Amino acid sequence: MTATALVILLHGVGSNGADLEPLGQFWQGALPGAVFVSPDAPHRFDQAPTGFQWFSIGSITPADRAARIAAARADFDALIDRIVTEQGFRDRLDRVALVGFSQGSMMLLDGIARGRWPVAAGVAFSGRLGTADPLTPAHLTPLLLIHGLADPVVPAEESRLAAERL
Repeated sequence: MTATALVILLHGVGSNGADLEPLGQFWQGALPGAVFVSPDAPHRFDQAPTGFQWFSIGSITPADRAARIAAARADFDALIDRIVTEQGFRDRLDRVALVGFSQGSMMLLDGIARGRWPVAAGVAFSGRLGTADPLTPAHLTPLLLIHGLADPVVPAEESRLAAERL
């Protein structure tokens, strides 16, 4: 059976793709025609012997966060492009959803906000929009921002601010 949709699950810093695979398995019942792909971020986590990262958080500050996200774009885009191409969705981005957790959310929000990934939908768990202005989305991608109020790492206010900017 040919897949009718592609959902790419993007993990947080220090994690790996396997950590989000159960989410795809859970959603498979609701989206039986979808294929779920949960890749590892392109870089080894630089603060522990295991895990991966989209960009380093070592000594990160609010002032340099946007630059780190910008520096990670090429690797992020290459990975997403490889997945959509391998799965046969390169010309069907309207059937692709990006779902991220924490740092994975930051990268997907950047890709959508900068217009590089005009996908069907984005879901960001516990993320923030660290992208510098101007934002240049290609179209109005539906976004669902989910954030726990007691998040000790990324304040929930960051999702509200992202919603305002997008």
